[in-house]
Amino acid sequence: MSIVRDNAEPLAIVFEDDGLVPNNMLPFLVYQGAVKLDAKHPEETIESLFSANGWGGTWRNGIFDYLHYHATVHEVLGVARGSARVRFGGDNGQELEIKAGDVAILPAGTGHQCIKASEDFCVIGAYPPGAKMEVTRPTPENHAKALKTIPKVTLPPADPVTGKDGPMMRLWRQP
Repeated sequence: MSIVRDNAEPLAIVFEDDGLVPNNMLPFLVYQGAVKLDAKHPEETIESLFSANGWGGTWRNGIFDYLHYHATVHEVLGVARGSARVRFGGDNGQELEIKAGDVAILPAGTGHQCIKASEDFCVIGAYPPGAKMEVTRPTPENHAKALKTIPKVTLPPADPVTGKDGPMMRLWRQP
């Protein structure tokens, strides 16, 4: 039995560079209710899924309540428990409600900030192989550096939710 719902197709949003948060030409992706979670071990469900698709460096926690981005790596966030209102794309981005079973895939440079979360909110984060995660705050200096590093971030070998033939592989082809 698959833990990913059939025909899982993500919502795709391209956020503009706002002068402080670079964002990315690649679309930010959200799979809504894509993962069938084990009621007793939802964290392990998501960790196993990400690992099976080659994403590692996993952690369990929440999402920082301050605006930040990662200029050296793509990131996936899988919600294991609870829900949160998260602003993606920086101050001019979009607030989305993410809940258990949802997965957000953030191309390098995508701003994100937790606005509000349920007490039981738990997210699993992971990264493609080879890249080092660094938390970057939006400043003019960091923005200038990020514009140089983001284009060098390689595409992941597989969609963290649906694998090598997943929608991310189609949606993230370099122009």
